[in-house]
Amino acid sequence: MTRNEAWAIACEFVRSDSLRRHMLGVEACMAAYANKFGEDPERWRVTALLHDFDWEIHPSAPDHPMKGEPILAERGVDEVTRRAILSHADYSGVPRQSLLERALFACDELSGFLTACAYVKPGRSIFEVDVPSVKRKLKDKAFARNVNRDDIVNGAKELGVALEDHIAFCLEAMKAHAAELGLAGAHLTSSAQPQAAV
Repeated sequence: MTRNEAWAIACEFVRSDSLRRHMLGVEACMAAYANKFGEDPERWRVTALLHDFDWEIHPSAPDHPMKGEPILAERGVDEVTRRAILSHADYSGVPRQSLLERALFACDELSGFLTACAYVKPGRSIFEVDVPSVKRKLKDKAFARNVNRDDIVNGAKELGVALEDHIAFCLEAMKAHAAELGLAGAHLTSSAQPQAAV
């Protein structure tokens, strides 16, 4: 499956701009890690774009992502990608074994958290976010309370990357796609829509 085919599936099932941007944020981080690790960026992009495709039709555990997996199988998504998507939910019973699986888990919650950090900056820009401010926000349990801090910490550990380095790497990956993610600053992104290509 190509990246654009995966995006078409994501857009078919996901109407929320914020959720689409989350998928694009995870994609930015995953593609950067694929290049760093010498892996297939296309597969990693596809996995990132599809990992939450069923969230709006299955918004609670354990339905997401288990009930979405057969839909992906019907659409021709291969087993490696589907297994990675299943493994990003701890309750799925699918252990994370491959680098792809560990990277998806590591990038999922963190990309959402970085977006939240950008939104509270004066310019609503990811360019205003740095590693120390992210670490401070991680300690503030009242901030972005729906983000699982343990998943962020354990994700970096499973990936074999120091937490600070993981935050810095994902920040740079998302900055490179700030406009598409709606994070380039309020004056630049007020009318921006999630784009088909990142």
